[in-house]
Amino acid sequence: MTITTPDWVKEAIFYQIFPDRFARSESVPKPSRLQPWDAPPTRHGFKGGDLIGVLERLDYLQELGVTAIYFNPIFQSTANHRYHTYDYTRVDPLLGGNTALRTLLDEAHRRGLRIVLDGVFNHASRGFFQFNDILENGPDSPYLDWFIIKRFPLNAYEDNGTPNYEAWWNLPALPKFNTENPAVREFLWGVAAHWVQEGIDGWRLDVPEEIDDAEFWREFRRRVKGINPQAYIVGEIWHEAQDWLQGDQFDAVMNYPFTRACLGFFGGEALDLSARPGGYQLRRLDAPAFAQEMDRQLRLYDWEVTQAQLNLLGSHDTPRFLTLIGGDKARFKLAILFQMTFVGAPCIYYGDEIGLQGGPDPDCRRAMPWDERQWDLDLLAYVKKCTALRRAHPALRRGDVTNLFASGGLYAFGRRLGGETVVVVLNNSPASQALEVPVAGYLADGSVLRDVWNGGQAVTVRGGYLGELTLPPRSAAVLVCGSASA
Repeated sequence: MTITTPDWVKEAIFYQIFPDRFARSESVPKPSRLQPWDAPPTRHGFKGGDLIGVLERLDYLQELGVTAIYFNPIFQSTANHRYHTYDYTRVDPLLGGNTALRTLLDEAHRRGLRIVLDGVFNHASRGFFQFNDILENGPDSPYLDWFIIKRFPLNAYEDNGTPNYEAWWNLPALPKFNTENPAVREFLWGVAAHWVQEGIDGWRLDVPEEIDDAEFWREFRRRVKGINPQAYIVGEIWHEAQDWLQGDQFDAVMNYPFTRACLGFFGGEALDLSARPGGYQLRRLDAPAFAQEMDRQLRLYDWEVTQAQLNLLGSHDTPRFLTLIGGDKARFKLAILFQMTFVGAPCIYYGDEIGLQGGPDPDCRRAMPWDERQWDLDLLAYVKKCTALRRAHPALRRGDVTNLFASGGLYAFGRRLGGETVVVVLNNSPASQALEVPVAGYLADGSVLRDVWNGGQAVTVRGGYLGELTLPPRSAAVLVCGSASA
């Protein structure tokens, strides 16, 4: 099978938005009992962010270098995270409703921005019509086979004990669909198709491996791609995902192995090893171990898939990267630079660019502060520099990857596309380092590269090595030879 993934994703820089916490517009009517925007987040409280608030800040996102937005769920729900979907055909009124999404889609597309929505197809909420009908009518409900009911009466609101129906993680608020039922399958495929017809650019799939049915996802892909062959289908799978990435189900997954490797290397001694994002044990990596892990990840999937992987440093489900490394901004900066120069589609979690911190859920879902006095403006400028670098060099978006050097805290790799070669050298050690990067067989003697990251000084290849580089602690060089058309 020939594997194809959306071409635009290979050029994209994503930005993940948790809708209740990003931006609130005065033009969207709200109930009176909202939490203060700057108060610590809670599991059940709402702050009132909305889609028009996002619309009003598209200039900010474009100045940041973003070309695509991934939204956490936006459909009607009684949860601030909206993974308890109540109505799959209606955008939550707190977010501005369907009209707000239409307005945002139109303006985003006018600006060349893509929009990817979060699809929750494994489970619904207690307010979902068919489940509510079962609550009301018991075994006489005509929708009994939409869910997996074990016995009556349903204990849908008992906090103590396991629900007597299938539910995600045995949470009563999240009844699991019976996806063996043809009517359920058609309903879910219909939802996926409807919103692609409305103009969204793809789906991020919540806990898709809970629907352990390859044919369900094959048909999902057929329905979505039949409407828009360039729609992006990315699954939330926290581990290796070869079974889903053979070209007949998903285009890519949220690349959490990439996240963990970056935490291990760039976090180093500052990394909080007691944290277990996604249930995984973190481990510290020196440069050789990191290079080995990156090589391993590059061998996992077809190159088409690797280029479309959603490379993230954190998400709504993990403590923020900066928090996990004790607020060490220099280490965080190097991780961002690596993310923006490595293969795959980089994704910024809202607020990371201004130094927003946060521990485990719900703390990692703090409201975005819009008072610039609370921003780390140096970090923001750095992120903009990183995104501009990626946009300026096609090799950083589509080029192949070659590990060149790894020792202690020093790591160097090359990206090549056509006539352009880029060598990225990272010093993740606490001391200045003088080094010569071995490039024999990769760059010819006499080749001249310019360090576009540090002012453009020239470095020449002699005897199979890049001329001596001296890198301050926690710093980098990005050396470019030749050019390629975008």
